[in-house]
Amino acid sequence: MTRKTKLLIGASALVILLLVGLSYFLFVKPDDSKTADPAAAKLPEKYKVLLFTKTAGFRHDSIEAGITAIKKLAADNYFEVDATEDATKFTTPNLAQYAAVIFLNTTGEILNEEQQAAFKTYIEEEHGYVGIHSASDTMHTSEWYMSLVGGMFTDHPEFAQGTVKVADKVHASTVNLPSVWPRAEEWYNFLANPRGKVHVLATVDEKTYKGGKMGNDHPISWCQKFDGGRSWYTGLGHAKESYTTDSNFLQHILGGIQWAAGKAEGDCAATVYNDTNYKKQELMTKLQGPLGLDFAPDGRMFFIEIGGNVKVYSPTTELTTIAATLKVVSGNEQGLLGMALDPGFAKNNWMYLYYSPVGPDNEDRISRFEVKGDTVDLKSEKVVLRVPTQREECCHHGGDLEFDQAGNLYLSTGDNTNPFASDGYAPIDESAGRSAWDAQRTAGSKNDLRGKILRIKPEKDGTYSIPEGNLFADGSGKPEIYVMGTRNPYRMALSPYDNTLYWGDVGPDAGANSGSRGPKGYDEINKAVKAGNYGWPYFIGDNKPYMDYNFASHSIDKLFDAAAPINDSPNNTGGKQLPPAQPAMIYYPYGPSIEFPEMTDATGRTAAAAAVYRYDANNKNVFKLPAYLDKSLIIFDFSRQWFKEVKFDEKGDLLKINPFLTNLKFDHPLYGKIGPDGALYVIEFATGGSDGKISKVTYNGAAGNQAPNVKATADATNGLAPLAVTFSTEGTVDVDGDSMTYVWDFDGDGKVDSTEANPKYTYDKNGNYNAKVTVTDRKKNATSVIIPITVGNRAPIVKITAPIERGFFAWGETITYSVTVTDAEDKEIDCSKVQVTPALGHDEHSHPSPTQTGCTGTFQTTTSDTNIENTFYYITASYTDNGTADAAPLTGSSTMVILSKDRQAEYYDDSSGGKLQTEETKDTGGGRNLGFIESGSWIAYKKMDLANINGIQARVSSAGSGGTIEMRADSETGPLLSTLKVPVTGDWQKWVDAKGEIKDAPQGQHDIYFVFKGGDGWVFNVNKFDFIGKGIATVK
Repeated sequence: MTRKTKLLIGASALVILLLVGLSYFLFVKPDDSKTADPAAAKLPEKYKVLLFTKTAGFRHDSIEAGITAIKKLAADNYFEVDATEDATKFTTPNLAQYAAVIFLNTTGEILNEEQQAAFKTYIEEEHGYVGIHSASDTMHTSEWYMSLVGGMFTDHPEFAQGTVKVADKVHASTVNLPSVWPRAEEWYNFLANPRGKVHVLATVDEKTYKGGKMGNDHPISWCQKFDGGRSWYTGLGHAKESYTTDSNFLQHILGGIQWAAGKAEGDCAATVYNDTNYKKQELMTKLQGPLGLDFAPDGRMFFIEIGGNVKVYSPTTELTTIAATLKVVSGNEQGLLGMALDPGFAKNNWMYLYYSPVGPDNEDRISRFEVKGDTVDLKSEKVVLRVPTQREECCHHGGDLEFDQAGNLYLSTGDNTNPFASDGYAPIDESAGRSAWDAQRTAGSKNDLRGKILRIKPEKDGTYSIPEGNLFADGSGKPEIYVMGTRNPYRMALSPYDNTLYWGDVGPDAGANSGSRGPKGYDEINKAVKAGNYGWPYFIGDNKPYMDYNFASHSIDKLFDAAAPINDSPNNTGGKQLPPAQPAMIYYPYGPSIEFPEMTDATGRTAAAAAVYRYDANNKNVFKLPAYLDKSLIIFDFSRQWFKEVKFDEKGDLLKINPFLTNLKFDHPLYGKIGPDGALYVIEFATGGSDGKISKVTYNGAAGNQAPNVKATADATNGLAPLAVTFSTEGTVDVDGDSMTYVWDFDGDGKVDSTEANPKYTYDKNGNYNAKVTVTDRKKNATSVIIPITVGNRAPIVKITAPIERGFFAWGETITYSVTVTDAEDKEIDCSKVQVTPALGHDEHSHPSPTQTGCTGTFQTTTSDTNIENTFYYITASYTDNGTADAAPLTGSSTMVILSKDRQAEYYDDSSGGKLQTEETKDTGGGRNLGFIESGSWIAYKKMDLANINGIQARVSSAGSGGTIEMRADSETGPLLSTLKVPVTGDWQKWVDAKGEIKDAPQGQHDIYFVFKGGDGWVFNVNKFDFIGKGIATVK
C-alpha cells in the first residue's frame, strides 16, 4: 500500500480492524524497520459527521440499513455520527462541529432558505459534503445545491445488474475497488454529464444494462472542490444489500466520507479541465517542421526539425541553439524523422537520429552521433541500421525512435507506398511497374523493414544485436522485426512499467464499405505485449478483411483470411505464409464511430500515441501530472486536435477512453512526451511551415497556485539600428487572480531593464538579442517568455504571385508557380535559394511533395481518387537571406491554398443550421451526403476565387419535392451566379447530376453560398459540387 492517509492506529486497534475486515486500507502500514517513529502508534483525532436522512419525496427502504452501516463504519474508524431527519439542525453554530455532512438517500425540498444559507456558509468554511444515491434527487429548486452535488437526477430504469468501471485508483473512495465492478443497482440518469466540472471517479457501462440515457460516458461517482469545501457523490446505494453485505460499497462510501471530512487524501481536480488546473506554456515558437524531442539528464531538451536541424533548448537560460544540421532529402514525408538519446547519455553522450540522407542510396537510416556540449558532432556518425526505400512516390516513412526500459531501441517505419490510386482501400496493385502502389512488398512482407516496428539492441561499437522475442526468431523473416503489418505507425509509446508497446497507425481514406474492395478506412491505436502481425494491407480495425482485388482486370477473388494470411504478390521478397493478424485495440473511421464513440465525430483523423504516464511521488515538481493518470496511456489525434487518456484494468485490458485536456487548444499536435519533471511536452506542427511550436502542459490541481499565463509580443522583431520596439504583455492572466510583477531584460545581459507590463525600448547597436520577460505572481510562481530581436538585418518579404490563391484545379493537372522576393540588405535575390514545397492537403493534414528551388516552376497535382475528401493544396515558399556582419540571416515565408474542383457538400464552412445534417451515402465513392434539407436552408464555403470557372454541377437525389439550388456570392441573398434544377429521383439515395452555367462571376475571393429551395418537408439531398472550367491549371 502506497497511499498516505492522515489516520494512525495502534497495534490493538489494528487487530480489531482486521476482524471487522472492511476498512483496513485507510491506515498507514506499520514500519517494520528498526528506526520506526514511535509517534506512529498514536491514535488519530476523532471527528464528527452529521448524517441527514430527511425525505420529502420517495423514501428508500435502505435508509435504516444505511444509518446502521455508517454508524458501524464510524465506530471502527475513529469518527462519530449524529443521525437526524431534523432540518432545524442546519444552523451555522450547530454545523460547525461537524467535519462533513452526509445526505443519505434524501429526496425533495428538505431545507428552507435559512437552512440552505447556513449550509452554504458551512461549505464555504472548508467543510465537506457527502451525497449518496438520491441525494441528487434533492432540492431541485436550489441551483447552488445541485452544483454542490455536481449532477441532477432525472430518471432511472428498473433495478438491474450492471458494471461499474473505476477510473481513479488512488482516491480514498476507489483505491481498493476493482477496476471492473459488477453489481446490481438502480442506475441513475442525470440531467447533464458532469465530466469536466467534477473529477469523475467511476462510470457505469450502459452496454451492461438497459435504460441508460447518457451514452458511452456515464459518470456514477465523482468529487470536487466546491465553494471552499469538499464535495463527494456516489449514485450507488439504492438497495439494503449495499449496506449489509457489499464490502466494496462500504469501502467506497467510507473513503468518500473520510475525504470529504479532510481525513484522507484524494485529488479531486485531475479531470476538471479548466485553466486553473491545466496550463499550456509555449516554450518555443516559429519552428520549421518540428518532429521529435528527448531530454538529457541535466534537463536540456534536444529536438529535431524535418528539414535537418537538431536543436537544443536550455531550461536554465530558456534559449535555443542549433546543435547540428543534417543534409536530408525533403518531400514525400522524408527528412529528419526521429531522434532518441541513449539511456546512458549522461556518460556516453550518444544521440540516435533517423533520417533520409542526401545521396544516391535510396534509404532511411538510424545513425549514432556523439554530443559535445550543445553541439552534435556529425563526423562521429556511426550508421546503425539502413532501411531501403523508394523515393519516387509518396508516402509513409514513419520514423519514431523510442528506447524501452531494457535499452532496446524501437523504430517505426511506414509502408512507403503511394496511397492515392487505391480508392482509399488496400494498396495491393500487383500490376507490372506498379510496385510502389503495392504495400504487400513492404508491410506485408517478412523480408522487408518497411511497414514495421523494429526492435534492436544498440551495442557500444555502433552495431546492434537482436533481443529475444522478436517476430521471426525462427529465421523466416528479418530478425529486426517486432511488429509487421503497419501502414504509417507515426508515433509510439512504451510503458515504463512493463515495456508494453502502443502506437497509432494512420489508416486509409475510404469513406464507405465496398462490396468489391472491403471495409472503409479506420485509424488505429494498437497494443503489443509481444511480437505480432497487425494485418496491413490485408486487414484494418478489428481485422476487417479486404478483398483480393485485381487492379488490372478490376476482378475480385475472395476476402483475405486473418487466421492464415497469404502474401502471393509478385513484389513480395519474403515467405508467403504470414503470422495471424492481430486486431486493433481501438479503431475509428471518418465521422462517428459505432465501436468507439469516445473518439468523437469528425472528418479528419490521424491517430497517435504520446506516452504512458508513470507518477513519481518523489518528483519535487508540484506541477507534474496527477497520480490519477498513473499507468494511463495518453493518445492524440493530429487532425482532430484532441488528447485522450486510456485506462486499463488489472489484466491490462482496455477499460475506458476518457477526454483529456479539453480546456486547452493545440495546433495540430504531432508528438508528446513526459518530461523528467512529470509535465507533458507537446510538439505542435501547425501548417508545417515556420509556425511550429513546442509546448509544456502542467497540472496545478495539487499545487494550489498556478504560475501566470504569459502572452508577450513585439511590434517589430527585426530592423536597423536604432530599432524602436514596443513590447506588450496584453492577454497575460493569472488564473488565481494574483497580482503580477514584470521584469524585462531586453538585451540578455541579465540586468533588469524595465518593470512595466508594456514597455518600449530602442536597440542602438546591431546584433542578435533575446528580449526576456518574467512575470511573477504574489506567491513567487513565475513564467518567462523570450522574443528574439534581430537588429541590423530585415527579414525578406516573400510573395507567391502565381497561381491565383484559392483558385480551382483538377487532379493530375500541372500548376505553374511564381515567387517574388524583396530583401533590403541582399543586393540581388538568389532564386536558387527560394524553396517551394507543394503539399496535398485533406481534412486537417497534408502530404508534402518534394521541395523545389527557383522563383518559377511547375508541379503536378496528385492523381487523386474520389474517396479523399475535403482536398486542397498548400504551396509554401521561403527564402533565407545572407544576414549581415552583425546580424543573423532571417527567413521569410508565404503560404497559399488552392482548391480542388470537387467539393464534398458536408465540408461547408457555414450553414443556416436548423435540421441540416449529414448521413452515410450510397452514392459512388461513399462517404457522407448532406441531408434533411428544408427549403430556405443554405451552406457556404469561405474565400473561393472563381477565376476561369464557368459552370457548377451538383450531385443530388430526392424522394421529396425536388427544387432548385441557387449559387450566390457573399451571402444567402447576394448576387445570383447560377440556378440548378433538382429533379425528383424517387429515392433519397438515387443520385443524378444537376448542372448550371455560371454567369458574371465576381473577380477575386468571395464566400460562395448554395441556397436550397423547394416544397414542404425534406426537399432533396446533396453529395458534392464540381466546379467546371479551366481554373488555374497550366496544362492537363
